[in-house]
Amino acid sequence: MSYGGHFDCEGKLIEIKDLEEQTSDPNFWNNRENAEEIISEINKLKGITEPIIELKKSIESNLELIGLLKEEYDSELENSLLEDINIVDKKLEKLRLELLLSGKYDRENCILEIHPGAGGTESCDWALMLYRMYRRYAERKDYKVEILDYQDGEEAGIKSVSMLIKGLNAYGYLKCEKGVHRLVRLSPFDSNNRRHTSFASVDVTPDIQKDIDIVIDEKDLKIDVYRSTGAGGQGVNTTDSAVRITHLPTKIVVTCQNERSQIQNKEHALQVLKTKLFLLEEEKQRQELEGIKGEQKEIEFGSQIRSYVLHPYSMIKDHRTDVETSNVNKVLDGDLDIFIESYLKRGK
Repeated sequence: MSYGGHFDCEGKLIEIKDLEEQTSDPNFWNNRENAEEIISEINKLKGITEPIIELKKSIESNLELIGLLKEEYDSELENSLLEDINIVDKKLEKLRLELLLSGKYDRENCILEIHPGAGGTESCDWALMLYRMYRRYAERKDYKVEILDYQDGEEAGIKSVSMLIKGLNAYGYLKCEKGVHRLVRLSPFDSNNRRHTSFASVDVTPDIQKDIDIVIDEKDLKIDVYRSTGAGGQGVNTTDSAVRITHLPTKIVVTCQNERSQIQNKEHALQVLKTKLFLLEEEKQRQELEGIKGEQKEIEFGSQIRSYVLHPYSMIKDHRTDVETSNVNKVLDGDLDIFIESYLKRGK
């Protein structure tokens, strides 16, 4: 399989060296925000280069062992070599996959939002299941998760959730999950135990840290404050500090409740709104260049990117790649690699 792409490891090592030299400056921590950005960038670059360096060492070591085997055969040494070659193959496959993450924002953290669609309480419960799935996926990848906003459903599940997922290539991997997800199962909320179909939408936005040159007219904003609720952890208080901002021209809604004050939550929400407007403008320009008209999909039947069928049989199928699996429990427990990797390999 050909993956294409090019990665300049030596160039990245030089970049790391240059950044590390900046950290030795006695005045480095005078500007704490800038210092933390540099440290974060060093860690990101090392997260890319160190696996490559380790892989190179393993390959060189194996080549030496092959040379020894040619001189004098040893069955135990051969078995050890074959085991290590299998490990190297798996690591190489992972690096090939990461070469596909060449998008402008693929290396960034991301904001993942889940909203229930058609289906009432069923969909709210389905949204909660998806929330748990992505939390478990983040744990598997050693990503950190911060809850920006969490709204309980009226009877069960959640009305909405927004979370910041931090880690190298978080957006690159999770951008594949953007779209409508469909669930078919026997309803736990139906006394007659009938089969129900539920929908929920997932939106994924890169967490762009740089200043975005977008001016927002205050007249275009509807700002609501409300009491923080849900799974926000100890940092969430019980005052009216949570903020919801609606951008009236685009109908984009952003919320934040994880900060301790209303002012901080408003600043954070405005930053997320700027990012969404910035990406919307980029997408408009791309569509104009390609002569493509954007298509808005409702959260309902026929618009799904993936179906999760729990009854009358067990099957999860991605409708973009036709990849499917019958191991639904494994997927709902956060093992999404089969879908994410196939999507990336198709060059979408």
